[in-house]
Amino acid sequence: MNRRRIAVAALALLALSGCSSEKADKAEAKPTASRADGARQAVDSYISALNARSATDLIRIGGVKDEAWSRREAAKILAAKGGRGWKVSNLDIEHDMGPNTGSAHLSATDRAGKAMTDTFTVTRDKGTWHLMVFSGQPHPPGKTPASTAQPTSSS
Repeated sequence: MNRRRIAVAALALLALSGCSSEKADKAEAKPTASRADGARQAVDSYISALNARSATDLIRIGGVKDEAWSRREAAKILAAKGGRGWKVSNLDIEHDMGPNTGSAHLSATDRAGKAMTDTFTVTRDKGTWHLMVFSGQPHPPGKTPASTAQPTSSS
């Protein structure tokens, strides 16, 4: 009977230590105010850039070079979402990929009442937060993009 009680007590202790460790991990994963504030400011700047229809601000917030390709992509983004008087109704930022990278889940409403939801990766580079809103960045010269296609074999 004593062995059974010891085994039950040991299992209970293991279960409790696992729970407290999980809670501690979650507590450590919470962003500090400065991380959350910087990422939130980047999202707020994105909304301001959309409302002002500013390609320059959008490029700056995107953390990409001001080049022909980024101007074209900024123009497409602004054509779809710009100048509509967006107001953020909900913003959830999680630093789920480390202290310098996370996810921002945005809900906003334009002045006509139309809703927009979007999810971005937020990154901090040299102390400045950016949103990953540009997808068409060209590859550096001499580099080829990674491919997900399976190689073909010839028999």
